Amino acid sequence: MMVYLGYLFMGLTCVRLLVSFCNWWSRCYLPKPKKYTSRGGVSVLIPARNEANAIGFLLEDLMGCKDAIQEILVYNDNSTDDTARVVRAYMEKCARIRLIEGDELPSGWLGKNHACHRLATEAHGDRLLFLDADVRVESDLIERAVSYMNEQGLTLLSVFPKQEMTSWGTRISIPLMNLILLSLLPLSLVRLSPWTCFSAANGQFMLFDAATYLHYMPHKLFKHNRVEDIRILKFFKERRLKVATLLGDQSIRCLMYRDLDGAINGFTKNIFYFFGGSQYLTIFFVLYTTIAPGWIFMFNGLEMGMIYLVCLVLIQLFVSLASKQSVLYNVLLMPVKQIVLVSIVYKAIQNFRNKTLIWKDRNILQ
Repeated sequence: MMVYLGYLFMGLTCVRLLVSFCNWWSRCYLPKPKKYTSRGGVSVLIPARNEANAIGFLLEDLMGCKDAIQEILVYNDNSTDDTARVVRAYMEKCARIRLIEGDELPSGWLGKNHACHRLATEAHGDRLLFLDADVRVESDLIERAVSYMNEQGLTLLSVFPKQEMTSWGTRISIPLMNLILLSLLPLSLVRLSPWTCFSAANGQFMLFDAATYLHYMPHKLFKHNRVEDIRILKFFKERRLKVATLLGDQSIRCLMYRDLDGAINGFTKNIFYFFGGSQYLTIFFVLYTTIAPGWIFMFNGLEMGMIYLVCLVLIQLFVSLASKQSVLYNVLLMPVKQIVLVSIVYKAIQNFRNKTLIWKDRNILQ
């Protein structure tokens, strides 16, 4: 029995290795088209709550995207810092920027979902691009995204930005998101397969066909969903609408978290949704990845144990290359990252038991 369980662990790891290799080999990045098929007509929509330290950099980037953007709308979601003042300063420089002052959050809504819905009702473009305030973009990114949508006939395109890591705490936490995603889900199948189990999205960059969005109003449909990005993409796939999710390169970056505590708190919001919303699958994955090395060495022998370690290193290699992250750091920090993953799942379980998860000064589990 013990030996067979070791074989199971080995088999699962080989599958993860194959998936991570496919994600690296398929190069799921936003391509540079030979010619741009559309200019203008994009409404950039930015929900912002206490983003004074970040939003100015994004607005500066967007001001350089002159041909692609029709308007830039910022929803000030009851910020208690200088977010509104920063946005107003940029409004004086660029007539396309408009600030929408937020109302009190209605009952039954999560803050970001409500902000995105409000932004969409104010927009006039034929493409709606939702960006988080801490994202950075290069000048041709939006045109490339619209061209890709047109070429593929998409109604929704999501991109995982390249994550910037500025501290040791973020180096041992943020790569976990990419490790789980890119070793379990072949990203190409988000676009190619009609099965909703192949779904992934990132709310940091969500580009919609405006007519489709306004027909379904998806942020309103899933107004209390903590991972509305994934749920919306699944909803579109259920209706046989064409969608795609890609990886970001240097043209789209995000400083998502600045320290370990922020990363752990942030990932507890959605760690279960990496596993279809199942706490049991999440706990199984954490247990399997934690005990498998020792288990295989103990019950399946030295040779298989060494093969297993080589597979782990190769998974880190392919995920790191696909994510544009440091291979050296990700390999050397594997044991520490596993401890952080256990901490994230443990904290997520505690939060859900206590019905308390504070995010942006709001309890999003109420």
